[in-house]
Amino acid sequence: MPHRHRPTRAVGAAAAATAALLVAGLSGSASAGTAPAGTAPTAAGALRTDAAPPALLRAVERDLGLDRQQAERRLDNEAEAGAAAGRLRAALGGDFAGAWVRGAESGTLTVATTDADHVAAIEAEGAVATVVRHSLADLDAAKARIDRAAAVRDATDAPVRYVDVRTNTVTVQAPRPSAARALLAAAGVGAGLARVEKSAEKPRPLYDLRGGEAYYINSSGRCSIGFPVTKGAQQGFVTAGHCGRVGASTTGANRVAQGTFQGSTFPGRDMGWVVTNSDWTATPYVKGAGGRDVPVAGSTPAPVGASVCRSGSTTGWHCGTIQQHNTSVTYPEGTITGLTRTTVCAEPGDSGGPFISGNQAQGVTSGGSGNCRSGGTTYFQPINPLLQAYGLTLKTTGGGPEDPLPGGGTWAAGTVYRPGDTVTYAGTTYRCLQGHQAQPGWAPSNAPALWQRA
Repeated sequence: MPHRHRPTRAVGAAAAATAALLVAGLSGSASAGTAPAGTAPTAAGALRTDAAPPALLRAVERDLGLDRQQAERRLDNEAEAGAAAGRLRAALGGDFAGAWVRGAESGTLTVATTDADHVAAIEAEGAVATVVRHSLADLDAAKARIDRAAAVRDATDAPVRYVDVRTNTVTVQAPRPSAARALLAAAGVGAGLARVEKSAEKPRPLYDLRGGEAYYINSSGRCSIGFPVTKGAQQGFVTAGHCGRVGASTTGANRVAQGTFQGSTFPGRDMGWVVTNSDWTATPYVKGAGGRDVPVAGSTPAPVGASVCRSGSTTGWHCGTIQQHNTSVTYPEGTITGLTRTTVCAEPGDSGGPFISGNQAQGVTSGGSGNCRSGGTTYFQPINPLLQAYGLTLKTTGGGPEDPLPGGGTWAAGTVYRPGDTVTYAGTTYRCLQGHQAQPGWAPSNAPALWQRA
């Protein structure tokens, strides 16, 4: 069993004892958006959790059983937890074994490590320390072996595999446990690294050939628009790759000619993008509850346990929590890797629609099981790899340049950065703590939630 240590301070508190190990980061003591003059903003302030629209907060209240103040505090805590986890991931290096939040207000951040010497540093950041056997790198490598084994055999009887940082294992879900054990044996992954969970879940892509609204593919199938994007002077949107192949034409919910698929990957990943004609304009919004606009300010990923909401053309606006990152799912059409697993419900026709946490884009709906009457599990394709794969710029309320650059080199707004990337800015080298597409005003010196001096 993991060995847990409980801290004595709240998430986001920095301690002088770890100043030599951790670059001073964001503190949860200042309210969102009101950092003292001359200091860097808090993570909640930088990500503008105070600007969360009422429609999003109402949905979080409804689906997670919270009141308004709890919902607001949850968004603040999740922003601060992501920043603290990013700093600790950089400090712990290869010993880092994952992080997650829990509690009605996401008030407790747990960080796992394989080295007990890191406990004090973790607790100094206000987190609960858990000493475990396997690092996150070990778990990712084991899952990669399982995915390779699944690629050369029929894995439909063991359709879901994910890295579960809370149990420090790679979990394989299957209706017949023997099928999962056979897959693990073929991958050479032992019981110490993996666990088998019996589940009747059979995910499938969430497209709908019955017609409806949102956007249509080749005047027949229906999916949901994801996030508006730009590429140079072109405007368009991202969506699920299974919704259409390159060259497929799209029409809007009003049946007016809309655009053409320029990129599509499925299976393997589930990502695609559509370039639209001059009749359509990209805006920095997604459709929330009651048709109200929900602004998109960036693409910083939320941690495991965080709240997340989804918009879709079939079932509208629903919220839940992030269960696991780095999930692989075998659909009847093939295996998809790199997905995020959530408790949000979805139904056919919701595919391609946006997942958002606070005002930060998370990804586009891929598939799932269940429905929005009895509940279900839904998977999304993370947004940052999609933007990077096709060279797209997320349309945000902050504006910014039209063409993203590869990570590394000199910092530039519009660039998609991954954890560990290094850049130079104002003559100083910084290391990325949390993956994101850089936005104007998020320069490394102003955004310690995302960067620290290397």
